[in-house]
Amino acid sequence: MSELDKFLLFIAAPAVVVFSLIEAIALSRQRRYDWRAFGVSLLDLVARISVGIWLPLSIATPLVRWAYQHRLTTIALDGWVAVLLLFIGQEFCYYWYHRAAHRVRWFWGNHAVHHSPNELNLSAAYRIGTLGKLTGVTLFFVPLVWVGFAPRIVFATLTLNLLYQFWIHATWIPKLGWLEYVLNTPSSHRVHHASNTEYLDANYGGVLIVFDRLFGTYVAERDDMPCRYGWVEPITSYNPLRIEFTQWASLARDLAQARSLRAFFGTLFMPPGWSPNGAGTTTEELRARHRQGAVSVGASSGG
Repeated sequence: MSELDKFLLFIAAPAVVVFSLIEAIALSRQRRYDWRAFGVSLLDLVARISVGIWLPLSIATPLVRWAYQHRLTTIALDGWVAVLLLFIGQEFCYYWYHRAAHRVRWFWGNHAVHHSPNELNLSAAYRIGTLGKLTGVTLFFVPLVWVGFAPRIVFATLTLNLLYQFWIHATWIPKLGWLEYVLNTPSSHRVHHASNTEYLDANYGGVLIVFDRLFGTYVAERDDMPCRYGWVEPITSYNPLRIEFTQWASLARDLAQARSLRAFFGTLFMPPGWSPNGAGTTTEELRARHRQGAVSVGASSGG
């Protein structure tokens, strides 16, 4: 076990649980707190750690090894330039991983677990899903290995990125002024977790929000539109197996019903809600219907 693994297992994991528990106690004194959801998140954390111990490798591990064996150069973290290059490169790769986790149904199968809580709080931060290594998400970080960063450094940086994101799952932290233009903040991340049609598929950044602004996926939190959390079609069950596997079971059913290669691969790699007949529930289709409904309401009211 590496020093980083020891830090994560014996310091980071207990710390995030303690902080989320403190938040839970404080919030429960102000309003109803969903302790059962807290328990589901805690169980997910334990299960994910267990899977990580017993299944240390990802299905993308062979590609990671190949990339390092054929790397363009070797980049040592011996100065601020190399550290900055790794940080920016990792943020760029994380942005595209996270965007794919929402826009490619195969990756959404596991990432959906993180978006299953119907209330956003610090405990939701560590409800991540247990099958990430089996989906091959680490392939998004292979370019960093190929250009010359050691794999252990790349994935250690990713781990620190995810640790940063723990605190941004709070709903009680207000907007942070000019930092909103640079960093991924609680306000930006509340939008990311929201299932409101206007907020869907936005704010994919890890530490930074600049790539969302650059690639047009940034959406600001609006005072006149409170965030509604959970899936577009919420899951109300507290059964951890249902939360973990509902999206996978749905994907399997749709694949079994596919009647063409286009339908099969579209179901697998197009956005969640995609349908081969064009009558699906993707973000774009939901927004189009929402706009059409708004126009119809306006017309009927004479507006």
